[in-house]
Amino acid sequence: MTAERHLDRLRPAAARLARFTGRTLRGEWHAIVVDPVRQLARRGLSGLLLAFVAAFGVIFFHDIAQHPTGAMWVTRLGGVKADLPLWLSLLRTPVSLYVPALDLPVWAGITQLFLAFALAELTLGRYRTLAIAYATTLAGTLVARLMIAIGPGWSGLGLPAACGQVLDTGPSAAVVGLFTYLSVIRRAPVVFTLTGGSMVWESIAVPNLAGREHLIAVGSAVVLGLLHGRRARLRALGRSLLPTRAPGPSPAAPAAPTASPVLPVTASATVPAPASPLPTSGRTPMTSLER
Repeated sequence: MTAERHLDRLRPAAARLARFTGRTLRGEWHAIVVDPVRQLARRGLSGLLLAFVAAFGVIFFHDIAQHPTGAMWVTRLGGVKADLPLWLSLLRTPVSLYVPALDLPVWAGITQLFLAFALAELTLGRYRTLAIAYATTLAGTLVARLMIAIGPGWSGLGLPAACGQVLDTGPSAAVVGLFTYLSVIRRAPVVFTLTGGSMVWESIAVPNLAGREHLIAVGSAVVLGLLHGRRARLRALGRSLLPTRAPGPSPAAPAAPTASPVLPVTASATVPAPASPLPTSGRTPMTSLER
């Protein structure tokens, strides 16, 4: 009887869990697959422009790098290292997205690269896709330079100085960042687990510079995804944090001259003044007897 009671208690919980899982998977399927396919049917192949450019760019630089002269020019245009000056690394970072990484097979990553840029462009738009891809890549590059500057130690946070000479190229950080950003704004836990979880496992299994940058790309994409759609709130918060200037007294306008009141003149008020006597030369007038 005790086992049957436990089963009776677990059945509603299992049913609720099954319904929740079904709703989650169905919503993720529509958000990650159905909606982008509808956008592709409406926009056509023009909605995959960034995906084709990214894929052909990696293939192009990979073919050029097979020759010594081409490899030299690829390194000069898109070769990023932590021991380079910061301005030069920032200048080469956009091109480094299309330069294949040395320790990863290029043909195995083309499918992931094409799929990440295709889903992001159909879901986010062209300009936001470029912004997220560049922001996550740049975050990984800058934080890796900071870790190398810190040096070994710091509870495993720092990296040895030898990592500054490792060629830091490839679109893997952008791919991870785009998948993570999409999974956050579309509420897709399966995609998030496959991308973020795989990067965590990679950084634990192979603790190298690329693994650290992938973790940084995941973290920056999560932050950007949480800030998605909150532009008005951020502006209001920024305005509230700015010091407000107290309004000073406004200058007083010059007062207009007031006309003196004019009293009405009535007929009764006009009294004729008495006639003044004729002027004399200081003597009193004579009477008739004196004459």
